[in-house]
Amino acid sequence: MRDRTVTISSAGKTFSYTGWKVGWITASPPLVTAVRSAKQYLTYVSAGPFQYAIAEALALPDSYFDGFRDDLRSKRDVLAAGLEEAGLTVYRPSGTYFITADIRPLGETDGITFCRALPERAGVVAIPTSVFYDHHEMGAPFVRFAFCKKKPVLEEATRRLKSAGAH
Repeated sequence: MRDRTVTISSAGKTFSYTGWKVGWITASPPLVTAVRSAKQYLTYVSAGPFQYAIAEALALPDSYFDGFRDDLRSKRDVLAAGLEEAGLTVYRPSGTYFITADIRPLGETDGITFCRALPERAGVVAIPTSVFYDHHEMGAPFVRFAFCKKKPVLEEATRRLKSAGAH
């Protein structure tokens, strides 16, 4: 399996350093060579200083990553509970810092319309998932919220959603 598997990682997902735009792959040498030959035509600028920082961060002890995971899990649970209390159906993730929610229990069916109105209604932002689908209608009733925020921010967002009735 290792001979035909490419694992793609990023600082944004591994450390929540989303602005750093540093990524890497793990694969067998022939696959690394193949990816490198294609990638050389896709990247124009690299984040050189950040690459050194990420290399150091990857050497952190497992306890760092355990704590990071536990912190994200706790934030996920805060946001998920708040979204459920606001009336949305929540799909709790186990490997990302985004929560997908179904807006149909609120009487809504179009995530794009819902997301466009949400900042004014509640001061909260969500992303319609239909933009990730080839057949947009399949993702229409779902929206995505990020929980890679500070807990007080998540608590305030869920308070606002509940106050606004989320719709």
